[in-house]
Order: sequence, then C-alpha cells, then structure tokens
Amino acid sequence: MNLTLDDVAGKKSARTVGPRTRLYRDGVLEVEGLSVAEVSAHVGDPSYMIWFDLCAPDAAAIAAIDRELDLHELAVEDVLQDHQRSKLDIYDSHLFLTAYGAWFDTATGQLGTTEVNVFVTRNALVTIRENDRFDVDEVVKRWDSKPDLAKHGVVFLLHGLLDVVVDGHFQIVQSLDDQVEALEDQLFADSPAGRDLQRRTFDLRRSLVRFRRIVLPLREVVNSLLRHDLFVAEAAMAPYFRDVYDHVMRVTEWTESLRELVSDIREAQLSMQGYHLNDIMKKVTSWAAIIAVPTMITGFYGQNLPFPGFGQPSGIWTSVIVIAVTSVLLFYVFRRRGWI
Repeated sequence: MNLTLDDVAGKKSARTVGPRTRLYRDGVLEVEGLSVAEVSAHVGDPSYMIWFDLCAPDAAAIAAIDRELDLHELAVEDVLQDHQRSKLDIYDSHLFLTAYGAWFDTATGQLGTTEVNVFVTRNALVTIRENDRFDVDEVVKRWDSKPDLAKHGVVFLLHGLLDVVVDGHFQIVQSLDDQVEALEDQLFADSPAGRDLQRRTFDLRRSLVRFRRIVLPLREVVNSLLRHDLFVAEAAMAPYFRDVYDHVMRVTEWTESLRELVSDIREAQLSMQGYHLNDIMKKVTSWAAIIAVPTMITGFYGQNLPFPGFGQPSGIWTSVIVIAVTSVLLFYVFRRRGWI
C-alpha cells in the first residue's frame, strides 16, 4: 500500500513535530498551514512556490516526499543517515544541501548541533530537521520581514534559511570569543584555578573543533550557490547571497583564530606550570642548603675527637655563632637572587 504525506504525518513518533507548509502564488503568500497533500497538489504549477518542513520524520515520510518530487536516491540516502558533512549536491532536477544549526551552553562550554537537510526544486523548498532545536520560526520571520523578495522564487526561501543558519553561527562564535577572553583573565589571575581552568580549556577547544567542522564546509556550499551556471543567485538575489558568504567567511576566520588562541592558552598554561614548578624547586633547594650547613657544622662538632674549644664553653658558642652567621648569609644570598 502506498502512503501519502498525510498518512505518514499521522504516524509520527512522539518527538516528531508536525509538518509545516506555506504556499506562495506569484511571489505573494497565499496560505499556510495547509495539509501536505493540498500543498503538494501545486508542485507542478510554476506559478506557485511551496515550502514543506518536516521535523524528525521517519523513512516512510521521506519516501513519500521522494515520490512527490522525484528525488535522487543518493540524496534520500543522505537524509536517512545522520552526521552528514555540510555540503551541496547538484542533481538534474533539484539541489540537495546539508547545513547545521547550532547552540552553545556557556555554563558547560558544550556545543550542540541540529542537522538540517534541504531539497531545492524549481518551485519547492523542503527542509528536514533532525530535531526541533533548530528554530524554524525564526526562518519564517526572516521571510516575512522581506516579502518584496518573494517574487524571486525558491531562492528567496533558500536565502532566508541560510541567513538564519549563519546568523546563529555568528552568535555562537561571539559567545566562544567571550569564553576565551574569560580563560585569559583566569590564566593571569593571582590565584588561577588549575584543574578547573584546564578542564574549561579542553571543553572550549573541543567545541571549537566541532564548530569548525560545520562552518568550514558551509563556506564551500554558499560559494557554490554563487556560481552563475546554477542560476540560483540570479542578479537580484546575488548581493544577498554574497552577504551570507561574507558572514560565513567572517565566522570561519574568527573560529580559526579562536582555535589558535585556545592552543596558545594551553601552551601558556604548561609554561606557567613549568615556571611555577621551577620556582618551587629553587625555594626547596635554598632551604635545603640553609639546613645542610648547620647539619654539617653540628656533625663536625659531634665528632668524638679533640677540636678547638673541645670540652670548653667557648666551643658551643663558637658553633652557634658559625651556624647563625652562615644561615643568615645563605638566606641573604638566596633572597637577593629571588630563590626565596
């Protein structure tokens, strides 16, 4: 039995959010919230522009979309497999791209991501979200804020989606920058928190590496969309896609610089630990030398042999004076050299 999109919409798991739809006609929003079957009836009409959004769909829902839009089997396979690299695949009848929404927990230094797969046909945009952590409402607001651009078709929808994704990346890299600055302040504090600082540095470095994996390939994706042979970034929309590309470049360069800075902070931590250990060793050695001299003198006077002052009160006073003078002299010398 063949399932329709409405059929699979009623069989979603508890964590799956219902599909969202929008229908534009001649660049004007006509209706939203229709059933998927009602919207899909207009897929073949070039005067309509359609948006489908599915959150955490199962394989049956994706297969139904495949039948509606005649998608390439490799693209469908990529949707079913998690943790794809951010990329753009070009097929005869559609484009397929993968991007990642992300969020950052400033309390723990952990980075979370949501995979967003997108199918782009001549008059339809299909977004498939891994979970509901990616704020699709913000995408809708972005579209509604520029209704005059809707006349440019599906590329208008694609631009709004990518713009929200990249803006989210920009906010995350700003938060990461603040966290790195806090690390620098802790590093040169009077009493730096050793183990906590190391753990925080490790968590931030891991988050930066993970963040780099999703923003670096996105640069190639947006750059490919600017190619003239794709006819995506047409003359009117090209400046908007170039603006997104500029933001992607800034995020990428900022991420690279922060990654290097965290590595420098880690190296500085190790250097400061070595310096601190060397300082401790100098102090321990200095005090050991001060203690060794009296031990040597008392050991000499402890010999069972006659020596100057042997059996006389002057002998003990002589030893005490020698111990005190040499100890004070050594303390003064070590103090001048900064060893104590």
